[in-house]
Amino acid sequence: MKIAVVTDDGTIISQHFGRAQFYEVLSVENGAIVKRERRPKAGHHTFATGDHDHGHEHGASHGFDTASVSKHNQMAETIKDCQVVLARGMGNGAYQGMLQNNIRPIVTDIRTIDEAAQAVINGTIIDHTEKLH
Repeated sequence: MKIAVVTDDGTIISQHFGRAQFYEVLSVENGAIVKRERRPKAGHHTFATGDHDHGHEHGASHGFDTASVSKHNQMAETIKDCQVVLARGMGNGAYQGMLQNNIRPIVTDIRTIDEAAQAVINGTIIDHTEKLH
């Protein structure tokens, strides 16, 4: 299994999926992390247009317009070999985009990558969908 985690420093899980700079990808075998790699992540910094909204509209369709769906697919492309992606905050459009790319998104309240990964491995992680925006 491979777990992707959004991060800026390789230790702490980013509070916002779209703003994170990297994915820390953990390869898990027999209940243990056997490999780590950092991959660049497309996000607001990649798609920024200079305006506050980073090129998308807020409202009922936030994250579901054609441009947003394309961006979410680009974000998923880098981790298409992963089964899970962890973040501490995420928009509903990004969440649905990961599901459509066969990657299970989990919004966690656990701060550190290693602790959250262990919770995934143990099957004890809680997906806090109430934190979707």
